[in-house]
Amino acid sequence: MNLPADFVAETRRIMGDERYNRFVGAFDEEAPTSIRVNPRIAIDHGPLTMDHSDSQVPWCSEGYYLNDRPQFTFDPLLHAGCYYVQEASSMFVTHILRNVQCSMVNVQCALDLCAAPGGKSTALRSVLPDDCVLISNEPMGNRAQILLENVTKWGGPNHIVTNNYPRDFRKAKLKFDLILCDVPCSGEGMFRKDPNAISEWSAQNVEKCWQLQREIVADAWECLNPGGLLIYSTCTYNTKENEENIRWILDTYDAQVLDIPVDPSWNITGSLLQGFNEPVYRFIPGITRGEGLFVCALRKRGNSGSTKNCKLSIVNSQLKVLSAELEHSDVYVDVPYAEALKYLRGEALVLPADTPRGIVTITYQGQPLGPAKNIGNRANNLYPKAWRIKSTHLPSEPPEVLKNVKI
Repeated sequence: MNLPADFVAETRRIMGDERYNRFVGAFDEEAPTSIRVNPRIAIDHGPLTMDHSDSQVPWCSEGYYLNDRPQFTFDPLLHAGCYYVQEASSMFVTHILRNVQCSMVNVQCALDLCAAPGGKSTALRSVLPDDCVLISNEPMGNRAQILLENVTKWGGPNHIVTNNYPRDFRKAKLKFDLILCDVPCSGEGMFRKDPNAISEWSAQNVEKCWQLQREIVADAWECLNPGGLLIYSTCTYNTKENEENIRWILDTYDAQVLDIPVDPSWNITGSLLQGFNEPVYRFIPGITRGEGLFVCALRKRGNSGSTKNCKLSIVNSQLKVLSAELEHSDVYVDVPYAEALKYLRGEALVLPADTPRGIVTITYQGQPLGPAKNIGNRANNLYPKAWRIKSTHLPSEPPEVLKNVKI
């Protein structure tokens, strides 16, 4: 793979020859495919077998590596929110939350500041207490709609999607106990999966990114309660966007880096910045089984503040809140695979003659897909247009990604 010369020189300098050679060697390998199962949805068909998964993601109890990459689009269970296709490194946020030295019941309000497409947000929702209000925000309008779709499908209580800039939360004087800053970055960790990321990379963009990242953190820090947790992450390798930004946070704010326990067998790399030895976590292809990720957990010193009435504060603020507003019915109609795909494509269905008239919920293997309006001779499709499968070439058999999953 033809990597930019500036990137090669800097990354080799940071990693050293042995680590860099293992990293480059990973470009000749297929990127691992992994999914994270939704713990709220019971699929009772026995444990995962080697037919579909070769191992569990070690730092995420709901994560599984697959031994191939099926056509996920044609699996109705994906659209039902039974699982999320997420690269394994990003699942590490669940491990952080399960291991921070604080009682998670004190997290009453959490914010995922740059949340699209929703992988880390849905992971947070699966770990945080049900009574914790989680705000998933995305500044870019089109990406915010994708986030809304994925959050809606995943389900879970007290989950709100917003479309605002980080500074808007600071201006609204909102406070959070947990903020995830998965900041926009130069995307070096995406090189293996997305060749376009290589062509878009430049040393100038790295300079722009680390400055933007500090602006985002500055806004987030103002919104973080004393005693609160900030998780900072990027999908890049250079130290300017990673360790040097963490050092800047420590120099600028009253922050403490948290030491998260990891198993040596996971092959997670620590700091690569000379003289900086705070606990940070680097996932490097060829060394760790996943894509490129840097993550660090920091606590804002001080006694915990109060975020009572967090949901009310969000609703009463000037923030732009998004809603899918799907119609709901307690009448469930289960359909076979071919009919489920027709529904997901937006087609009308013919339901059993004894189906009640009016709004019904279409399900597949007992898992809700969405609403339809039964008028007798047919059921008009109410599945959101933006979510519909576009392909006209539909398979006759399901991928069966979750064929043998028991949650």
